[in-house]
Amino acid sequence: MELVPCNLCGSQRYKQVYEMPDPRYFPDDYFKAVECSECGLGFLNPRPTIQEIAKYYPPEYYRHESTKSFERYLQKRFLREAQFLERYAKPQGQRKLLDVGCANGDFPRFMAARGWQVEGVETSDSSQPITDFPIYKQEFHNIPVTQSTYDAVTAWAVLEHVHDPKAYFRKASEVLKKGGVFVFLVTNFHSVTSRHLFCEDVPRHLYFFTRETVQRYLRETGFTLEKEDNGGTIYKMAPRNWLPYMLQTKLRGKPFHYRDLPISSREFRKARGLQRGFRSAVQYAAYSPAATLDRMLTPFVEAAQILRKSYCISAYAARKL
Repeated sequence: MELVPCNLCGSQRYKQVYEMPDPRYFPDDYFKAVECSECGLGFLNPRPTIQEIAKYYPPEYYRHESTKSFERYLQKRFLREAQFLERYAKPQGQRKLLDVGCANGDFPRFMAARGWQVEGVETSDSSQPITDFPIYKQEFHNIPVTQSTYDAVTAWAVLEHVHDPKAYFRKASEVLKKGGVFVFLVTNFHSVTSRHLFCEDVPRHLYFFTRETVQRYLRETGFTLEKEDNGGTIYKMAPRNWLPYMLQTKLRGKPFHYRDLPISSREFRKARGLQRGFRSAVQYAAYSPAATLDRMLTPFVEAAQILRKSYCISAYAARKL
């Protein structure tokens, strides 16, 4: 573990926002999320080093469900990503794309089918081997490309995972052609979901961005912001446990900690040896009426967040000056 200054402004002044474990793989490992007192950037501190972070990306992290419904979901998501990208990329000719954090290579393949020349960056040894298009295995800022080469660089849900986001913004500016676009998606640290409901994928998420910190990164690395989409049109992250949070903070006037999260329906079934179905749903509703009501009303809470531009995920398109 290592202590670090703010990646955006260099300050070493920060305040703790919350503490939580890695609920996916290592529930006994706890981490602190802090906020820079100068610029508002959120980050884990202390955090796993580059050598230590591999532990938190086991092979199952990269495995997809082999169901038709999941494949349909991926194709719809890739289409939404492609449409967002192509709205701001140059409209014609041979276009060259670099997808950073391409995992198993599915999105670059989708774009290749739409006529793009594609390359990718993926550092994890746990992802599947890619042989059908050029791939860089170094960290993005270390790839051996130093010229203005690409019409677009994409980083879908990547920048929150890296140890040096500013280096990624700088490299994107370096390798893009003038007028090229940098398209990326990150969580929104100003949202209730990110800041208070423990929905961030800690410790894989090392950084937590706001629209203000994103704009500052862009200004300092040679970009102008074209568009922020805060409407949940590409990725979604449900504000789970918003009702327990509201009851705890507004009604009881107490802080909401990770230990205050109600047991999930999955954990409830596992503890009681139940199968998923109507019977277990009724039992869980009787056990935790607030959690059941929380789930029922979540779509309305999401809609309100979108209207207020406070949704938990934002996609950005920025143009190189």
